[in-house]
Amino acid sequence: MDCTDLLLDAFERVHELLPVALDGLTAEDLLWQPDPAANSIAWLAWHLSRVEDDHLAGIAGTAQVWTSAGFRDRFALPYRDGDVGYGQGPDDVAAFPPTEPRLFVEYHDAVHARTAGILRAMGEEDWGRVVDEHWDPPVTAAVRLVSVVNDITQHMGQIGYVRGLLERASSRDSGWRGHA
Repeated sequence: MDCTDLLLDAFERVHELLPVALDGLTAEDLLWQPDPAANSIAWLAWHLSRVEDDHLAGIAGTAQVWTSAGFRDRFALPYRDGDVGYGQGPDDVAAFPPTEPRLFVEYHDAVHARTAGILRAMGEEDWGRVVDEHWDPPVTAAVRLVSVVNDITQHMGQIGYVRGLLERASSRDSGWRGHA
């Protein structure tokens, strides 16, 4: 297995799990927070897709799906255009508007398709290419990709945890156990 296959598998796991994790939830469920300072499922699902979209666009030197495919307008969030969630606080999370689960899935589907295309187009010489000089040492494409996988898998786990808390708080059990 080469690096491309390994990364495709990692991204595919999140892509397969997100629709399962959102299945059966209402727009109100997505906004539920275990406490006022906690992230909601909606914010986590949006953030994990935004990070993947933003960082992969940076690697490829392309526009983000968020803007190029009209998702910024479809979500109609009260955030700045370039926001991906970093640095946002409880007020930002609480400001997330009601959104149907299918929109998160559609956005992530589009991001994932673009991610897979970028990964398949990468050659051996691309892995060591510097994509961000704001860090010391500068970040290569390979390091950025591992960082994105780490971030989105953590947030996928958080979605499962918050969903479990929601179900316990509402005394319902959907049978979802955090795996596809």
